[in-house]
Amino acid sequence: MNNIYIPLKLKTLLLMLLLSTGAFAQSRIRESFNKDWKFFLGDDAAAKSKNFNDQQWRKLTLPHDWSIEGKFDEKNPAKPEGGGLPTGIAWYRKEFNAPANYKQQLVTIEFDGVYKNSEVWVNGQYLGKRPYGYSSFSYEISQFLNPGKNTIAVKVDNSAQPDSRWYSGSGIYRNVWLTTTAKLSVEQWGTFVNASVVMAGNTWSKSDEAMVQVKTNIQNKSGIKQNASIVHTIYDASGKPVEKSQPRAVQVDTSGSKLNASIRFKSPTLWSIENPYQYKVVTQIIQNNKVIDQTETSFGVRFFKFDAQKGFYLNGTPTKILGVCLHHDLGALGAAVNTRAMERQLEILKAMGCNAIRTAHNPPAPEFLDLCDKMGFLVMDEAFDMWKKKKNSKDYHLNFPEWHKRDLEDMLKRDRNHPSIILWSIGNEIREQFDSTGVAITKELVSIVKSLDKTRPVISALTEMVPEKNFIYQANALDIYGLNYNHKFYKEFPSKYPNVKFLATETTSALETRGFYDTADTIRRWPKDGKTKFTEGNKEWSASSYDNVSAYWGSTHEETWKEAKKYDHVSGLFVWTGFDYLGEPLPYPWPARSSYFGIVDLAGFPKDSYYLYQSEWTDKPVLHLFPHWNWETGKKVEVWAYYNNANEVELYLNGKSLGKRNKQGDDLHIQWDVDFEPGTLKAVSRKNGKEVLVRTIKTASAPAKIELIADRKKIKADGKDLSFVTVRILDKDGNVVPNADNLVQFKVEGVGEIAGVDNGFQASLEPFKANYRKAFHGLCLAIIQAQEKTGTIKLTASAAGLTSSSLTINTSKQ
Repeated sequence: MNNIYIPLKLKTLLLMLLLSTGAFAQSRIRESFNKDWKFFLGDDAAAKSKNFNDQQWRKLTLPHDWSIEGKFDEKNPAKPEGGGLPTGIAWYRKEFNAPANYKQQLVTIEFDGVYKNSEVWVNGQYLGKRPYGYSSFSYEISQFLNPGKNTIAVKVDNSAQPDSRWYSGSGIYRNVWLTTTAKLSVEQWGTFVNASVVMAGNTWSKSDEAMVQVKTNIQNKSGIKQNASIVHTIYDASGKPVEKSQPRAVQVDTSGSKLNASIRFKSPTLWSIENPYQYKVVTQIIQNNKVIDQTETSFGVRFFKFDAQKGFYLNGTPTKILGVCLHHDLGALGAAVNTRAMERQLEILKAMGCNAIRTAHNPPAPEFLDLCDKMGFLVMDEAFDMWKKKKNSKDYHLNFPEWHKRDLEDMLKRDRNHPSIILWSIGNEIREQFDSTGVAITKELVSIVKSLDKTRPVISALTEMVPEKNFIYQANALDIYGLNYNHKFYKEFPSKYPNVKFLATETTSALETRGFYDTADTIRRWPKDGKTKFTEGNKEWSASSYDNVSAYWGSTHEETWKEAKKYDHVSGLFVWTGFDYLGEPLPYPWPARSSYFGIVDLAGFPKDSYYLYQSEWTDKPVLHLFPHWNWETGKKVEVWAYYNNANEVELYLNGKSLGKRNKQGDDLHIQWDVDFEPGTLKAVSRKNGKEVLVRTIKTASAPAKIELIADRKKIKADGKDLSFVTVRILDKDGNVVPNADNLVQFKVEGVGEIAGVDNGFQASLEPFKANYRKAFHGLCLAIIQAQEKTGTIKLTASAAGLTSSSLTINTSKQ
């Protein structure tokens, strides 16, 4: 959270101040450390040496996930459950210049995340090990630096498998930073901002006040006591100063100092889902009239509560948490963090009506939380998938006894300033809930959380519903009961758990493949239980998109949402999952290698259930008609529609009305049984007789041409920004051909490159890092990444027998 970004107006003023005091060179500098690394896939113990010859190693820029570059293989140690991609051991090395005056400063290398078992050396000096692949961590390296050239070496060991229950990725997959500060400075994650509201009455008024409490941990590595003063200034989103604390004189010895300040200001703008407004606190340490350290911390002013009878309230308004669970992979990009790719995921979910994210089942990248703050998502920030009891033989249970306290504390200190975060989760489906060891561990973990942040409730995602049998619940330490699945239990929860706050922390596990349809007359559980071998599938390794299949422990989207929406005491839900993810391809065996649970497929193309939620979770008019209209003549086809803002929907086939339908009772969709004949299927929604929306689907002829649609045609020339280009296979009349599987070749010219390709098919074994992709149900995706040069990127897509297509993407520094 603490960095040197400052709004332009403020930056100019501060620059003048720093120049006038002669302190500019001593102020905090945080710079990207991602460029000019060298990489070797394999193990060479000599690579930790400063003088090791790495000239033959591959050059790359971080973040980097080497697993996503590999070939899918059932024999890879991570197994299909881990994505079927290679893991292993690898080394990273980088040569860099020591910062100026490094002996008089603190120089820190900061890793946002390395998967996993990272070990770090600087100039051959061992800095330490960090086993957990989702923790952010740092090392102070000043004492090991030399004038001129220095070398950092990082060993990453993800060879012990099976480890994760989903695709983890391998490598330095998040950003790395080099931070230089004075020896008297704010600690990493050393600022905690708690913004509460002071109300004159029982409800919020714009004339009320914000109370901002700023806790600051100051470190002193100079070896002697230091005198200084500290001052905090609050700025609004436009960079205008709002309020300032009085300078406070402090004496800081070598053990550091913890300071508290309180600042009030009137008429704050509240952070909300609809208006995610943020302020900033600029903290300055001043010594001898010079600013020697400066940090910036974003925060939001908001208040919320969970109520056992009425659910969740945000800023005094009843608000249903409409959430999804997300794993951390970014589809074809793997685990390598890219801010634009995460932003795209959130944009797609926001348009669906989603307002909350559960970071399943680990701390996310810092940039992901920044996006949630900026875009208005509530967040359940989760620490662990297991404690001492294993889920896989080589998973985090091996590290939990030694590392859980440090990992949990670091997550809390790093993340606690984010206004988006409303819940801390200490675990997911933890096996200690079934024996008495769960009591003590739960109490310990909750105590750790409360020692660092008492402003948010603590939860754990549980599966055992009987109070007497759930030892995590028996610890009597959690603030909210989080239940996974068991949607039929929602109704009776208040009678079983009187006055207990309730949240459906994980729901559904419906199985769907985009664009695939079979009969929807019955609901199926694939497999039917945990002991029976799955034999019901099809040779296409697909699950129907009609929302009639779920895992045996779960339920369909409609089954779940019907229950969750009924009861006020259900604070909300987190659907498993927002997007398909790599790994856990239940119920199918190899070659399936990614999940079927997502509302959106791996490429970012919505499945039909997306529009169910959009019709229920938003006020925007929705009319979604499916399936496609390419069938054998005479086949009876179930035609479904999701809609809202209307009283009825009328269906037409080739101009002939097939009747009007409207939702009855708790129905979430309407349907017609239609004998197929080629032509045009049209749906018209009406409210009080007035037309609201019209949707048509036409029978497509043979594939004839390619269409390219970029989500953005202007991107930044920063070497990171992306344009996601949807590739559609069309017939001669411009209709998407629903079963087209043409092999599409891509050519890129100009100042860009292909970052990845995909088509959303869960059993595709084509590589993600390639210049080709087969279409799946008429669609595929090319992800174009900018270089650092301004100019144009021309993408051309071609396929045998089809008219090719090109588009141009412009890059600029703005």
